[in-house]
Amino acid sequence: MKSQKLIFALILILTFLFSCNQKKEVSLQKEKEKILAMHHAQRDYHFNKDSVAFADQHSMNFISVNRGKITRPKREATIARYNSYFSSVEFVKWDDVSEPIIKFSDDGSLAYTIVDKIVTLTYQDENGETVEGSTHFAWTTIYKKYGTEWKIDCVTSTNIPE
Repeated sequence: MKSQKLIFALILILTFLFSCNQKKEVSLQKEKEKILAMHHAQRDYHFNKDSVAFADQHSMNFISVNRGKITRPKREATIARYNSYFSSVEFVKWDDVSEPIIKFSDDGSLAYTIVDKIVTLTYQDENGETVEGSTHFAWTTIYKKYGTEWKIDCVTSTNIPE
């Protein structure tokens, strides 16, 4: 009788532990979908020239690592920078070369993406001629969960030199 109770208790414990692992896996899949939605929205923000929505993805603690510099741009500076950039170019392509790699911290409060992207755009050169340029970028974005909302805390960006 004791051995049957022990076996039953062991089965219950194993079932409980297995179901906890399944819940974590399912919830991480949902969080991955949220991160991917943010990633894909960035493409729309570029084509629609929406610097406000783009900046809204950044946290108040946002850090940029780009061109050998570490900066902590304020929201207003980010909006101004992207307004200037978006008004001077037309996007032709802003496409992933491969699906972003997404990983989560053990507690699910942090995530990062590794992105491989080709950006093609047109702009007016100093002679007023339309020029098309293409750049191959790679970057890492670090996301932090603030309450129930993901925000971008850091982006480290590189590109293949011309």
